[in-house]
Amino acid sequence: AAVDVQPACLGLYCGRTVLSVNGSVEIYGDCGVCPRGQRTDDNKICRECLGSPDRYDWLYLGFMAMLPLVLHWFFIEWYSGKKSFSALLQHITALFECSVAAIVTLLVSDPAGSLHIRSCKVKKLSDWYTMLYNPSPDYITTVHCTQEAVYPLYTIVFIYYAFCLVLMMLLRPLLVKKIACGLGKSDRFKSIYAALYFFPILTVLQAVGGGLLYYAFPYIILVLSLVTLAVYMSASEVESFKDLLVRKKRLVVLFSHWLLHAYGIISISKLDKLEQDLPLLALVPAPALFYILTAKYTEPSRILSEGGNGH
Repeated sequence: AAVDVQPACLGLYCGRTVLSVNGSVEIYGDCGVCPRGQRTDDNKICRECLGSPDRYDWLYLGFMAMLPLVLHWFFIEWYSGKKSFSALLQHITALFECSVAAIVTLLVSDPAGSLHIRSCKVKKLSDWYTMLYNPSPDYITTVHCTQEAVYPLYTIVFIYYAFCLVLMMLLRPLLVKKIACGLGKSDRFKSIYAALYFFPILTVLQAVGGGLLYYAFPYIILVLSLVTLAVYMSASEVESFKDLLVRKKRLVVLFSHWLLHAYGIISISKLDKLEQDLPLLALVPAPALFYILTAKYTEPSRILSEGGNGH
């Protein structure tokens, strides 16, 4: 009897789609790109992604969701001047925009109408860059098998950013026009203009470095939160606990950085072993305490005066 031997399916991400199932026998199509929402198994057959994101995947999505919110808050604070009430309302509006965008993004993702999403498991870094692994069997013809092997972790971020941008353009200009009367006409919309710059930058960052961010974001959070906390406390001339208690805004900034520290530690440890990982959260206040305890010894004026006395 003649046996239909199909040629090997080349490439890391090329696979055969299941055309039909006849009893226990599956009939496959030609080797090529898998449909959206599927990826190849060990036998190079396209299988539907039926899993759910694990804890680390959700932490990654949370990080990508936080990026525009933190940038919104930074630029609102930067351009709001001394109008603290105006800034507070804009902060709340930005939080509302990003929260609604996140919920809507989950609702429109498969399965639609649910806050749960189905996903493919991330196995390695190359899963994020399938376009770099299209095979060329004869070194002339390229078989294009570019697909979203990490479905939907790659595209869901773009959808979220799009909703964030749309909601911002619908809500923020009206709010700013009403409450930011003390600022000049050119100044009151600067935080919105800043968002029109950083959203394209975030989109390119996700498109090019999504896979790198997936593996590096816990360490990025820790480093950035440490640096920004040190810069803020230095700029605010915080040298003691009393300086922190003088203004509520400083406490808000401090607690915000502590939350980021905790998020970074949780992302690194993944809380796989609670009895080992939870005590690590006790390290969250350590950088701020270290800064306050050593600030008086590193004050530039004191160093200069002591250096002058030495001469």
